[in-house]
Amino acid sequence: MHLSPVLAESSNPLPSLIIFMLIPVAMYFLLIRPQKKRQREAVALQNAIEIGDEVMTTSGMYGFVTGFEGDLAWLEIDDNVQVRIARQAIQRKVDTSKGESAVPADDGTKAKQTKIDDVFTTTDTTND
Repeated sequence: MHLSPVLAESSNPLPSLIIFMLIPVAMYFLLIRPQKKRQREAVALQNAIEIGDEVMTTSGMYGFVTGFEGDLAWLEIDDNVQVRIARQAIQRKVDTSKGESAVPADDGTKAKQTKIDDVFTTTDTTND
């Protein structure tokens, strides 16, 4: 009986073994290595944060760092309003040298604030 060359080559397990050995190597370079790099960058950023830096948290909240307590950071999000967050929740520093800021510029066009007295006025228009 005559065997075709294709059948003779398919009995060699070496090519399939090489492919199965390359899969973990590819996973390391495509998945694990970039993730470790991002983790190292995040730790370096969190260690570089100082009091007075303007930061953005992972939830998108902007504020100024006012203090640290171990793994916690105090973030001032408005005048006299401070929140306590995990240091790991700080995603990035806001680069103020590029003009980027979380504080809106006051151009004199602030909206009129409504007061409680404006909403609930007691005017009696019925005459009995």
